[in-house]
Amino acid sequence: MFTLTGATVVDVDGVRKSNVVVDETTGRIESVGDRVDGEERDVTGLFVAPGLVDAHVHLMMDGRPDVADYQHEPPERACYRAAANLRHTLAAGVTTVRDLGAPGDVATSAKAAVAAGELDGPRIHAAGENIVMTGGHGHWFGREADGPDEVRKAAREQLKRGADVVKCMATGGVLTEGAITGAPELTEVEMRAIVEAASAKGIPTAAHAHGETGIKNAARAGITSIEHGMFMDEEAATLLVENDTYWVPTASAVREIVEAGVEAGIPEEAVAKAEDAAERFEVAWEHALDAGVTIAMGTDAGTPFNDHGQNALREMELMVEYGLSPAEALEAATVNGADLVGLDDVGKVAEGYVADLVVLDADPSEDASAWRAVEAVYREGVKVV
Repeated sequence: MFTLTGATVVDVDGVRKSNVVVDETTGRIESVGDRVDGEERDVTGLFVAPGLVDAHVHLMMDGRPDVADYQHEPPERACYRAAANLRHTLAAGVTTVRDLGAPGDVATSAKAAVAAGELDGPRIHAAGENIVMTGGHGHWFGREADGPDEVRKAAREQLKRGADVVKCMATGGVLTEGAITGAPELTEVEMRAIVEAASAKGIPTAAHAHGETGIKNAARAGITSIEHGMFMDEEAATLLVENDTYWVPTASAVREIVEAGVEAGIPEEAVAKAEDAAERFEVAWEHALDAGVTIAMGTDAGTPFNDHGQNALREMELMVEYGLSPAEALEAATVNGADLVGLDDVGKVAEGYVADLVVLDADPSEDASAWRAVEAVYREGVKVV
């Protein structure tokens, strides 16, 4: 046992002065209150928060300006890059990630390596390969499929390789040359087949979707979460609420592309598409907040200049800029993210929960920039920073 003494605990249940007792053998929180047991680690004046859940990352990417470069690299290189990205992410206080697309078994193998203790990093929920229409967004690292039968088979292939979530492309995207950002790609019928295949195994689904039609198709098909959703209109927001569909906005991704621009080496077409998406994104937030859409934090880490280890820091601030309070952003990045990935024992500083803990200088429920000053990180009761 060890005890974080003099802590100011902060999570979705509020702020309170407590000692936090951790059982190192189980990696769980033994008590939150007055009790002291084992080694005492004084954190007086500091804040103890749950580790963050980043519900949208790409471990095989490293923030380079042109994603086309990855097509010329062997998958072995992506594995080494993923290992480095995991270390950076964990050091920033992100203790759970959901990888939403990597070639072959890169992400599912990284998940197994972390779970076996062979690799340091946050726990990983991996999608395997994205399911995309022939020639669609991200086709170069996805599983191309057309028609309900073929996409159903593609989904089953991801489940066979150990996917924790099945990801598909409902619309075009910013970073695929020639793709129209908001144009529908996989149809509602095709996505319904993906949902049926995943649901049979109790596995959630996710859909990349920018345009209104693609968002609505995905929500009606029963997709668990909409990724990006930058052109969301009022009807789409209402459909998300009616279907209990999560929204993972990934505000960092488009902002970094727009701010870096062509001068940084990002293809001109991608910058133009990002600028258009950024203009419409503010309206999407208005519709989502008015409708009461449930939001989970995700960053799209690995996209241009959206670096692993820095991604969630920026995302927390951007969610507040777009209308969430710091406390709501904390909720999106902890219990909401945990619920989305199917974990009921992470995301809080509470008895019985996994001891994924971050020690901060400031109160993250009052200041979204608190995540920029991480003093210590615990992953399942083990201090990693």
